[in-house]
Amino acid sequence: MPTIGSAAAGFLKELVPAPGAERRMGVLTLTQSLGTGLFLTSSAIFFTRTVGLSAESVSVAMSAAGLCGFLATVPGGRVADRFGARRPLAASYGLLAVLFVGYAFVSGVAAFTAVACAIAVCETVGSPLRAALTHALFGSARSAGVRARMRSLFNLGFTAGAGLAGAALATDSRIAFLIVIAVNVALQLLCAIMALGLRPDGPEVVPATAGRSWEAFRDRRFLLATALSGILELFQPVLAVGVPLWIVNRTDAPGALVAALTVVNTVLVVLLQVAVGKGSDTVSGSGRLLLRAGLLMALACCLFAGSGAADTSLAVVLLFAGTVLMTLGELAQSAGGWGLSFTLPPEGRMGEYQGVFGLGRGLQQFFGPALVVMLPLGMGGVGWLLLAGLFVVCGLIALWAFVRDAPPAGVPDEPSNEPSPQT
Repeated sequence: MPTIGSAAAGFLKELVPAPGAERRMGVLTLTQSLGTGLFLTSSAIFFTRTVGLSAESVSVAMSAAGLCGFLATVPGGRVADRFGARRPLAASYGLLAVLFVGYAFVSGVAAFTAVACAIAVCETVGSPLRAALTHALFGSARSAGVRARMRSLFNLGFTAGAGLAGAALATDSRIAFLIVIAVNVALQLLCAIMALGLRPDGPEVVPATAGRSWEAFRDRRFLLATALSGILELFQPVLAVGVPLWIVNRTDAPGALVAALTVVNTVLVVLLQVAVGKGSDTVSGSGRLLLRAGLLMALACCLFAGSGAADTSLAVVLLFAGTVLMTLGELAQSAGGWGLSFTLPPEGRMGEYQGVFGLGRGLQQFFGPALVVMLPLGMGGVGWLLLAGLFVVCGLIALWAFVRDAPPAGVPDEPSNEPSPQT
């Protein structure tokens, strides 16, 4: 019978990328996430205390940056289809290095907003470029698994960067702010160099299959996958906004529980993302993962709803259990979404399709926090139950649209690069 130690060793072994391109991409992911965690964790405080911007100015600038990034997602993916993903991705890292230097010289709201918008474009464009490069390097069958491993590594790097940011924030000085920027710039440049070294074995640009331009917007089945995955990504504002506010305003649980739940979520993502993602290399397997995600998230919402009327001890138990279930749903959603985003697009349009797929995440980021505040925080337990119903509906639609589309018994459900059928 395996021991806890051997099981943990097995989980950790799965985190280590295979030698070659996957390991190099793992190093790239760790480098990028270290810089991201370092900068994002400290930036808002530094901008208000050190640069002298108001909190309102920072929030407005970041909202404008989010809109610019959202609008750049699909064009960024089309760049990958036309020129290959490797060089544009390296260029985006190089531009980020230059733009982060600009933060050291901003002194007004207009300049800060301009730099923030340019950085958002480069960062957002990087997502479909990385996905397209992953597909070019590993193909449809392996890409979702590689993305799962990269997500675990990203969380490791981000956590390490956040820890370093804490040390920088402790000094609360402009020198510390400049050091944070300098380290992030160096890491971005290193990412650019590593991205150039990720050369696919085959051609970097694959001729597109017959079809009109902007075909992804006409692929109704892919748009359905995009919408379902985007709605299920509401786990992000639930865990980041809804649960913390719920704990403080609607339960008897201590506010310090928020930090403990964040640690639980982070550790589970690091340890389990690869294992939970098994089966995401096929359309039907990815559909099952989205079904599982919807059901797990719905059950988590029911537990959160129950915590509002429970005493302190029971509320803590329900909140812990709900966070675990929501995190397991998060893992299933991530793997299922990646699987569909890699197996449904036709040849030569991976970048365009990945850009469109990113729109689902963008819409969730725009509307998700407001929806979470409006439902659970505004309506109490009933709001949680309505959110649970939404998750269940999404899971059942995934069952109908993708799981039932599996081939007859005895016929392998192989990943396909053929255009997804229009429904």
